[in-house]
Amino acid sequence: MKLQVSSQLAIFAVLELSAAPERQLSVAEIGEKYGISSHHLAKVMHVLGRAGVVRAVRGAHGGYQFSGNPRRVTLLDVIQLFEPLGADGETLVGEATEEGRALRRVLGEVDDIARATLGSITLATMHKIVERKPPARPERKAAHAGRR
Repeated sequence: MKLQVSSQLAIFAVLELSAAPERQLSVAEIGEKYGISSHHLAKVMHVLGRAGVVRAVRGAHGGYQFSGNPRRVTLLDVIQLFEPLGADGETLVGEATEEGRALRRVLGEVDDIARATLGSITLATMHKIVERKPPARPERKAAHAGRR
């Protein structure tokens, strides 16, 4: 699955802000950590603010704060603010054929699974995934060790 840049930026921003909801961060601080354009991120933050996911804090030390519940806000909640999920309305080549209609049904099922998966992963779950250390990889033995 490929996400638009705005969706990716929004996920990074809400993860950063929801890690410590009491603190506020500027667009520049968030952008610096992720190597994100402040200009583009500001547009994303505006959308997140209109949706009530974050709130703008004015003043000399202003910025943004997370205003949701990390155990309730899902990846789907964030992504849907920036892009439609699914092929609804998209034209398929050969759509008028039985094969085209069958493909449409299959793609619809894939979309349903993607929506269900993204809707089941909360920001709190993402924080746990980020904190999880990858398992140590066992050392690989030389394929031909001991062979002559």
